Amino acid sequence: MNASEFRRRGKEMVDYVADYIEGIEGRQVYPDVEPGYLRPLIPTCAPQEPDKYEDIMSDIEKIIMPGVTHWHSPYFFAYFPTASSYPAMLADMLCGAIGCIGFSWAASPACTELETVMMDWLGKMLQLPEAFLAENAGEGGGVIQGSASEATLMSLLAARAKVTKRLQAASPGLTEAAVLEKLVAYSSDQAHSSVERAGLIGGVTLKAVPSDGRFAMRASALQEALERDKAAGLIPFFVVATLGTTSCCSFDRLSEVGPICNKEGVWLHIDAAYAGSAFICPEFRHLLNGVEFADSFNFNPHKWLLVNFDCSAMWVKKRADLTGAFKLDPLYLKHSHQDSGLITDYRHWQLPLGRRFRSLKLWFVCRMYGVTGLQAYIRKHVQLAHEFESFVHQDPRFEICAEVTLGLVCFRLKGSNKLNEALLERINGAKKIHLVPCHLRDKFVLRFAICSRVVESAHVQLAWEHIRGLATDLLAAGME
Repeated sequence: MNASEFRRRGKEMVDYVADYIEGIEGRQVYPDVEPGYLRPLIPTCAPQEPDKYEDIMSDIEKIIMPGVTHWHSPYFFAYFPTASSYPAMLADMLCGAIGCIGFSWAASPACTELETVMMDWLGKMLQLPEAFLAENAGEGGGVIQGSASEATLMSLLAARAKVTKRLQAASPGLTEAAVLEKLVAYSSDQAHSSVERAGLIGGVTLKAVPSDGRFAMRASALQEALERDKAAGLIPFFVVATLGTTSCCSFDRLSEVGPICNKEGVWLHIDAAYAGSAFICPEFRHLLNGVEFADSFNFNPHKWLLVNFDCSAMWVKKRADLTGAFKLDPLYLKHSHQDSGLITDYRHWQLPLGRRFRSLKLWFVCRMYGVTGLQAYIRKHVQLAHEFESFVHQDPRFEICAEVTLGLVCFRLKGSNKLNEALLERINGAKKIHLVPCHLRDKFVLRFAICSRVVESAHVQLAWEHIRGLATDLLAAGME
């Protein structure tokens, strides 16, 4: 493909993408395929001679689209949103064209410097304490990770390295293995599974702190866990506080937990993967109160801030804590500016070496929507969630299972778990809308998350009528 054909095919692809987005409501939200459907549809080996572009595009509709779950459909209410917008798509195209691998400032200065500035932009939108910002030669700063899972793992590994160095400095004969076997990390029993996975990868014990009646981690439960483990000779070193849990969007009491972590010398990481986007709205900023106690903070613009995956924003108060845990400088990666104190080499802030020019997406989205446009988008989703909540309240057969704070509604039919499992099976079996469940204590609960950029009140109303109709049929069939 030469430049002339690329121009022509590129315009065709933009038309295809625009048609796909504009027509996505007409596509079945969840596919009718079985595992292994795709392999028989394509050759067993790559072609020896080039295929025609037209044939490839024909196969998109024949082979790929039948197996796609349409996350951006206005009838997709599962998981949490994954962001999408035309400005971000255009920026991703430019990112691919530039094609730099921005592991250091020298590898592409603009890639590094735009990321640093964009993270300060985002931090100011959230009203983060100045300690987290890179401007004015501060000790903190932000970095774009691939996911919140990576951010949690990086924070845990940095905390592990920091406490190990401190203990070995106090007791020179202490081995790293002796420290590692005594380290304990903590999170709420509502924390995402990626937190537990970070503990497994980091080789440390992770303990779940029981949450309260509103599914939040409180000071008393955390303090009890810390005291019990210290009395047993263990070393608490890391706490994850979740703001907007995956199951029900509950919020750990940051203003309670934070002072305990600071007093005990324990690293506090905040996981606000979904909810963090809402903190750009003044009416939701109080949910972030207590962030000043944190050592690291993370949220995903690629969930709810119109920036296509992947773009996970992470800040640290002291970047030396992060870079000190992972810094390696082979000769082939060194450059003349690295020790000047004027630049950032993001390879020391992450697990991979290579990194894409992801800050372009943030730059395009922030400039083309503006803060007010992004705030309006968040507020619309929250309003639609409360609209669905009101529908549930109006039907005495159903119950709301957790406080509706942002764009997630947890609900169920009053009755057994088996009844609600059957309802969800019917909902997803019909494939008109798509939901996923969660467990809240011993209850099987349905989650209704406002996800799509193009979802409107009419889609929410249709979804509710569909759910009500299936519930009526289920109850009429004698299911209890």
